[in-house]
Amino acid sequence: MSRYNDIDMSKWREYSEITTDTLWIIDKRDNSGVHSGNYHGNFVPQIPRQLYSRYTKKGDWILDPFAGSGTSLIEAQRMGRNSIGIDLQAEVVKSAEKSLAEEYDYHTTAKVYVGDSRTTDISSILSENEINKVQFVILHPPYWDIIKFSDNEKDLSNAASLNEFLSAFGDVIDNTIQYLEKNRYCALVIGDKYANSQVVPLGFYCMYTLQQKGLMLKAILVKNFGETKGKANQQAIWRYRALASDFYIFKHEYIFVFKKVQ
Repeated sequence: MSRYNDIDMSKWREYSEITTDTLWIIDKRDNSGVHSGNYHGNFVPQIPRQLYSRYTKKGDWILDPFAGSGTSLIEAQRMGRNSIGIDLQAEVVKSAEKSLAEEYDYHTTAKVYVGDSRTTDISSILSENEINKVQFVILHPPYWDIIKFSDNEKDLSNAASLNEFLSAFGDVIDNTIQYLEKNRYCALVIGDKYANSQVVPLGFYCMYTLQQKGLMLKAILVKNFGETKGKANQQAIWRYRALASDFYIFKHEYIFVFKKVQ
């Protein structure tokens, strides 16, 4: 067994469900149980499932500063991991709590808090749960202003500029990664955007922000991007627009894996 996962290397051939390639092709979103794709901007459950399989053990604690509808926490609970989520919107937190309660597992702890992850007193949250550190941090922030999640001025999707967005994202990193155990891992799930006739490489800007905070980049994974609500049944018009212009249709997003080494 490794220090950071439950993989038994003497049985390594039995882990065929764990992806080790940098290209992740996920044909269909897992909508089993309480998982749902109805919340704008939530990611497919297979992403946290793969990451937890590689970088966490049963009983570990996972922190999600952008918890949203609770996808990452639901997967943690299913896999015997404890989890803490934070989200700005009280109604979204209530929805996540309801989903977690429907699949309640008394062997694990899963809690969601209303708060701004830039300033929330995470030390108090950890103390409340009788821990000092977490063993994994999963980050799935808004892709800047592609989707407006709320009217809250503290919402990163309402950032007035790219620099403001990156500064706010950096504040979240400062307020969370300090509670990640040394030599453990975190992951960032992010996509790029298109604005003013050019690509804004948001993923790489955010990746660099984490590197500037002293985290070691361990992997750059590319996942195929499924159809979103906004583009559902509009494949033809998007193809027409692409052919009539000089851009390509985004069909990917990134998963960056980092290790805390200091």
